[in-house]
Amino acid sequence: MFRILWLAQFGSNIGSWMQTVGAQWLLVDRGAAYVAGVQVAYSLPVLLLALPAGTLADLVNRRVLLITVQIVMAATAFLLAALAWAGRLPPSALLSLTFAMGCGLALSTPAWQALQPSLVPRDQIARASALGAVNMNTARALGPALGGFLVSWAGVGWTFAGNGVSFLGTAIALAAWHQPAVRKPAQERERIRGALAAGSRYVRNAPRVRRLILRTALFIPGAVALWALLPVVAQTELRLGAPGYGALLGAVGVGAVAGSFLLRPLTSRLGGERMLTASMLGYAAVIAVLALTHSAWIAAVALVGGGVAWIGALTTLNASLQLTLPDWVRARGLAFYLLVFQGGQAVGSLLWGGVAQRAGVRPALAAAAASLVLAALAHVRWPLHDAATADPTRTHAWPEPAVLTEGPPADSTTLVIVEYRVRPGNTAAFLAEMDHIGRSRQRTGAFSWGLYADIASPDRLIETFLVRSWSEHLAQHHERQTGLDSAMEARARNLLTEPPQVVHAVAHGQA
Repeated sequence: MFRILWLAQFGSNIGSWMQTVGAQWLLVDRGAAYVAGVQVAYSLPVLLLALPAGTLADLVNRRVLLITVQIVMAATAFLLAALAWAGRLPPSALLSLTFAMGCGLALSTPAWQALQPSLVPRDQIARASALGAVNMNTARALGPALGGFLVSWAGVGWTFAGNGVSFLGTAIALAAWHQPAVRKPAQERERIRGALAAGSRYVRNAPRVRRLILRTALFIPGAVALWALLPVVAQTELRLGAPGYGALLGAVGVGAVAGSFLLRPLTSRLGGERMLTASMLGYAAVIAVLALTHSAWIAAVALVGGGVAWIGALTTLNASLQLTLPDWVRARGLAFYLLVFQGGQAVGSLLWGGVAQRAGVRPALAAAAASLVLAALAHVRWPLHDAATADPTRTHAWPEPAVLTEGPPADSTTLVIVEYRVRPGNTAAFLAEMDHIGRSRQRTGAFSWGLYADIASPDRLIETFLVRSWSEHLAQHHERQTGLDSAMEARARNLLTEPPQVVHAVAHGQA
C-alpha cells in the first residue's frame, strides 16, 4: 500500500508542477509579478491553514479527508482546463482557482504526513521519509519539463487536465486502502477549537518536538538559497539556458535518489545528531561551491552532493518527528513543522533574493553557506534527543476514575489531586522525575499544573492539575498516555512508600 500511495503521490506532484508551468506560461506576458503570483497563490494557503488542517486531520478519518480533498482539487483543475480551452481564463480567475487548489494542498499535507506510520513498520519510517523527499525532488525535476512539453505540443489547458487526472488517481489509490477504523467514545471526541489549543499545548510542553522544530527553523532559511538562486546562477553565472538549468535540477534529483539508499548505513554509523550536522555542513559546502565556481560541470557534481545532503537533513528531521509524535496529535505536530518549513522557505527566498539584488548572487550564496555552518553548530547548544528512546505507543497505565453511574458532564472543568508519600532520602530524585511528569500532564491535556510540599510532613507531596473538560481528562486516561509517559511515572512510583492516592473533582455545580 505504501508503494501504491507513493506512486500516486508522485503522479500528483508531477501534475502540480505541470500546472504551475502552464499557469505561469499563461501569465508570462503580464509581467514577472503575475508569474511569481502563481507560486504565491499555491503556497500561501499552507502558511494560513497548516495548523487548522493538522487539527482537522487528527479529528476525522484521514483517509476520507484525503479522498474528499483530492476529488475537490480534481474538479478545480478540470474547471481551469475548461476555462483555458474556452479562452475565458483571466488572471483573476486563474490566481483565485490556484489559491483554492493551494487550500486543498494545505488541508491534505499534514494528513499525508501523519499516515506514514500507518503504512510502514516503525523501523522503516526513516527510509519511508527519505522516499517521500525523493518523490518531491524527482517530481520537481520532471514536472516542469513535462509541463513545458505539454504547453508547446497541446496547449496550456492540458497541463490543468493532466493535474486533474493525477488527483483522481490519488483518490482511487486511497479508496483502495482499507484502513482499520478507529472510533473514539462520543464523550472523548475533541472539538476543533479545543483540539487546536491541545495541539499547541502539546508542542509547547514537548522538548523533543520543540528541539526538532527549532533545528528545522535554523536550517531551512539558509538551505532555500540553493532553490531560490539556482535559476539565476544557471543563467547569469554559468551561462546556461533552460536545458542546462533542467540538468542542474536533475543533478539534485540524482543526489536525492542516491541519498535515499545511503541514508540507512550512514545513519546507523553516525547516529541522528551527527547525520543532521554532517548533512547541514555538506549542504553549506555545496552552496559555497556554487558561490565560487564558473564551471557548469563542477556545479553539477556539487549539486549531486547537495541532493544527498538535502535528503539527509530533511529525512533526519522529519523521521525523528514522526517517531516522536503519538498518533492522537501527530498531524498537529507535523503541521507546526510544515508551518516552520514553508515559512522558512518564504523568508529565506525573500532574504536571499534581496541580498542577491543588492550585493550579487555570489555574495548571497556565500552568506547562505555561512548561515548553514552556524545552523550546524547549533547542535552544541540544542542537540537532538535520541528518537529511538521515544515511545509514542498508546498505553493504559491509569486506572479508570471512580465516578457516579453517569459521570459528570463532558465539558466539566476537572481538577485532579494526587498525593505521594516519598521514601526518606529520595525527595530530590522524586522532584526531578516530577518535573518531567509535569510537562507530560500539560502535553496530554492539563492547562495548569503544580506540585506542593506538606509543611507538616516533608515526605508528603501533593500534585494538582486542571483540565478544561472531563472528556479531555478521559482522553488522558484512554488515548494520550504514551510509553514514554508511563516510563517516567514508573520511575517516580519506585521512589514512593505506597501507591499514590488520586482524587478527581469537577467545578462546583458541574458534578
